[in-house]
Amino acid sequence: MTYPLCMHAPGGSRGRRPWLPLLGAALAVAIVCALGMWRPWIVPSAPVAAESVALPQAVPAALELPGNARVLVFGDSWVYGSAATVPTLGFAYRLSEQLGWQGIVDGVRGSGYLKPGLDGGSYGERVAALDPSLDPDLIILEGSINDRRLPATGYRDAVTAVWDALKARYPDATIVILGPAPQVLPVEKATARIDADLAELAAARGWWYISPIAEGWITEANYLDVIDTGPIGRDHPSDAGHAYLAERVAEALDDMRAATEVVADAPLDEEITAP
Repeated sequence: MTYPLCMHAPGGSRGRRPWLPLLGAALAVAIVCALGMWRPWIVPSAPVAAESVALPQAVPAALELPGNARVLVFGDSWVYGSAATVPTLGFAYRLSEQLGWQGIVDGVRGSGYLKPGLDGGSYGERVAALDPSLDPDLIILEGSINDRRLPATGYRDAVTAVWDALKARYPDATIVILGPAPQVLPVEKATARIDADLAELAAARGWWYISPIAEGWITEANYLDVIDTGPIGRDHPSDAGHAYLAERVAEALDDMRAATEVVADAPLDEEITAP
């Protein structure tokens, strides 16, 4: 019997190769998986976008105070006057004397927006207990490094609640936020985060914000002149430190008034004429 030339005898070296269909299926699965991972039709979202979203900022209102202003300085142990020879040598008291205010000092050691203090509650609890009849012209709300050991979760909500309550209690008062000052150097990461949160939240409301950290009030060059690191001072301002802080806050308030005067004297758009 004669076989056609195009056929192979049984038992020859070229069989049906049953693995070819399996290879094809495997390649198809691999292609599908690769496309599923690549997905070129989907534009990836930039992770930076979520981090770059910031609250809108408003220009602070004019800082105008009567000659004999009533000023509430509210905060933690730095406002209390800790480490000063007597608390009344603290910067809050010095500031009121220096600027001729009717000063009302409310400082509680260890207190913060989230943290209860040694002699009182957290900022929110203390604001709720303030006398509505104080009727201050200006409120300087200081601090606080005391929140740095607590989780960041909920911090901004607590700040917002305190500020809302303070404004509701004294709607006619101008509020200036004085951020935390570093008690140790380098500045702790949590303290820097608190400073950044407060700065952004204040800007969103159009409130003045003073940042001792950003403005470099306490540096390696003057640290030991400002901070009492001994067992009594426990990293709080010394007498000289409190005097220095009072001067810096007074200068910051002067800058606010000066900045306001520049804006007030600037011509409006419609007043500007082409040459």
